[in-house]
Amino acid sequence: MSRRLINLNSDLKALEKDGYEVAIKGDHLVVSNVPYVSASGEVKRGALVSILELRGDKTVSPPRQHIAMFAGEHPCDQRGTKLRHIEHSSSRQNLGNGLVVDHSFSAKPKEGYRDYHHKMTTYAEMISSPAREIESGVTAQTYVVTESDEADQIFRYMDTASSRAGIGAITDKLRLGKVAIVGLGGTGSYVLDLMAKTPVEEIHLFDGDDFFQHNAFRGPGAASFAEISVPRKKVEFWAERYDPMRRGIVPHALFIDAENANLLDDMDFVFLCVDSGASKKPVVERLEEVGMSFIDVGMGVQAANDQLLGIVRVTTSTPDRRDHFRKHVGLGEAEVDHAYSQNIQIADLNALNATLAVIRWKKLCGFYFDPEGETTSNYTIDGNVIDNLGGAQ
Repeated sequence: MSRRLINLNSDLKALEKDGYEVAIKGDHLVVSNVPYVSASGEVKRGALVSILELRGDKTVSPPRQHIAMFAGEHPCDQRGTKLRHIEHSSSRQNLGNGLVVDHSFSAKPKEGYRDYHHKMTTYAEMISSPAREIESGVTAQTYVVTESDEADQIFRYMDTASSRAGIGAITDKLRLGKVAIVGLGGTGSYVLDLMAKTPVEEIHLFDGDDFFQHNAFRGPGAASFAEISVPRKKVEFWAERYDPMRRGIVPHALFIDAENANLLDDMDFVFLCVDSGASKKPVVERLEEVGMSFIDVGMGVQAANDQLLGIVRVTTSTPDRRDHFRKHVGLGEAEVDHAYSQNIQIADLNALNATLAVIRWKKLCGFYFDPEGETTSNYTIDGNVIDNLGGAQ
């Protein structure tokens, strides 16, 4: 994919044709072996890096971001003085995909950069020209063809959102092998929507129900009349919905029970998004038995005086923190399951429940700062508050 991107874009291809060592690392454009002068007056070589903005497989021209980054010491003039006219900031930054930079530069022509060839060659010349004063003929145009990384095999197009925000290395923390979503009703479908945008290799969907008309009103996106008119399984509908964006969504048109709960044994994480405590009990017992970390979601909404009130809950269970689970999650007890008897599902609450669950998972992965480490969160509608329970002692 990376080599294909270079071949499809005239500005990237022109860089390669002019002899620059061009590669695409994740969602960044890299020109390697750029000569520069160090503070000690030596000629060294570093890598010039730019965020690569794309529309599909075409580069955005002109680039909206004029800042460039550099891996190496800060470039100097031939006397060892920093090139102040391009200086922006200096701090070591991990961009993900094995790419680490040390500095950023800011130099913007009056009319901006026409394309990535213009941008990268302009910066390369500013950085390299002092080096030629010391070592005649030294150049970044080595005519060495570098091997670009293959594009992420998970997404069908690059995740430029992470590079744009500068959080590629943090996003890499979410690269699990397999995650399961058990139950693709309202909340489960929103969990899928959020997880589909993460670099989890495989997302396994488990639900034996058909996709009905009411499901269209409490899940993400908009199903067409034709789609709700033909019987099909929920998992197949949702897998097809997200296929244009990513690979690795695996539908399983079945309910998980005591007989087949072992299907979850090789998952790295599980989201439980089913209403009935009785049906989730054998699943919970199996997950605990095999030492699996999982998150259970729940919603209890009731009508009172022509209005709705209730609680949205997220409960986390990990191998080292299990004791709290049954205090907050009913596994078949009638008095607990009574909250689900009306089964009132509202899209905004489903979305909130899923969002809180995925945020909690990202905290477990180290993506978000997590000083509290709560095991259960309850959002109360009427008070508009979130109570966290079981935090770090």
